[in-house]
Amino acid sequence: MSHFFSGNSARRIVGAFSVLGMAALLTACSGLGGRSATEAMPKVEEKFGSAATYSRLFDATPAQTCEAARRALLSQGYIVNKADKEVVEGQKSFQPQPDRHVQMNIRVTCVPESSDGGLSMGFVSALQDSFALKMASNSASLGVSMLGTVSVPVAAGHDSMIKIGSETVTSGQFYDSFFDLMRRYLLVDAPQDLTELSKRP
Repeated sequence: MSHFFSGNSARRIVGAFSVLGMAALLTACSGLGGRSATEAMPKVEEKFGSAATYSRLFDATPAQTCEAARRALLSQGYIVNKADKEVVEGQKSFQPQPDRHVQMNIRVTCVPESSDGGLSMGFVSALQDSFALKMASNSASLGVSMLGTVSVPVAAGHDSMIKIGSETVTSGQFYDSFFDLMRRYLLVDAPQDLTELSKRP
């Protein structure tokens, strides 16, 4: 009995094992993918309450409140990207570690709270984005006989900032300090308004 296979028989056997191996690999990957997708979806329980962490009442018009917010952001080194009578947006960058970068984005919305417009409500939300420095290596293709083209990593590469997280700031102390700073700039405007009123006949 011969212990050798013909060329066609050998190719058929190799092809059958290849198909079975690929099917097993796809089944394993689909099973792992299903588990990882389920585990990678953490549940976030949001609770809505009456606590005024993100809002304050101001004895000023919405335009005055937003102007106070704009000045408060500028006084702390924020770059103001948008500022009008209803919305103010500011941005500031931090680097707590050599390979870490944090970006703070603050949005202030000012809405009227009385029929005559003399009172307004200021809503503030701060979003903190985190970035990490990652090294991306380049790959080079080498032609090797019997193996075909093989891609191997080389030493050269480039650094890039990858976003690794984003979270809304929930600290009450953070918002308290910002609202207090806004009130300071509203008080600064008060004497000017009184002076202008005194000049009127």
